[in-house]
Amino acid sequence: MTGLLETTIDALILLVSLDAELWKIVAISFSVSLQAVLYTAPVGFLVGFLLAYTSFHGRKVAISIVNTLWAVPAVVVGLTLYLLLSRAGPMGDWQWLFTQKAMILGQMLLSLPVIIVMAHTAFQAGDRRAWETALTLGATPMRAVFTVMFEVRYGLAAAMIAAFGRVIAEVGCSMMVGGNILHHTRNIPTAIALETSKGAFTQGIALGIVLVLLALTLNFGVEFFRGRGSVQ
Repeated sequence: MTGLLETTIDALILLVSLDAELWKIVAISFSVSLQAVLYTAPVGFLVGFLLAYTSFHGRKVAISIVNTLWAVPAVVVGLTLYLLLSRAGPMGDWQWLFTQKAMILGQMLLSLPVIIVMAHTAFQAGDRRAWETALTLGATPMRAVFTVMFEVRYGLAAAMIAAFGRVIAEVGCSMMVGGNILHHTRNIPTAIALETSKGAFTQGIALGIVLVLLALTLNFGVEFFRGRGSVQ
């Protein structure tokens, strides 16, 4: 018990001392995950809108597929990408394996179903009259889409926060396609896994504290935007 307390104190000291290696890992995590969510959000919003506001053959099947993809383990996505990006794979010429680009691509695939599902829910909960009114007033379909998006902006913000929370904490995909390379592709979850396997718990606990504080902040953010959206 004393050893755990001492290690936790050392971890806190490591955090507040602004250890360069530790905060480089944190920076890589935030950069990769933020890019993945920002690149994915426009596509996710559009698909969510189409699922909510259009009727087409196979719509229910499409919704079921997206919901299923949300539950796909990160390691499965990582394995699939690894096979595609390896030298023998169809995307091997890109030379993305063990790079941040591969990590961003993997996290985009993980965040996409989260954003689509939550955006679809937000659009369905919104006032459909905003869409009809915009078209009646002569707005183009794309302009009308932006009008509806503004009406449900809090729900869309919650979708992005939830997606960010999922991808920044995943380890399977990042480990497989990123390679856990120091100062390049080592992020918070992969660093925790490595340090724990070596028995060096100080940095692992410090990074774990960052993840816990981040998770708490993100959950507050999701609930805040959901609450704001419910009173529109």
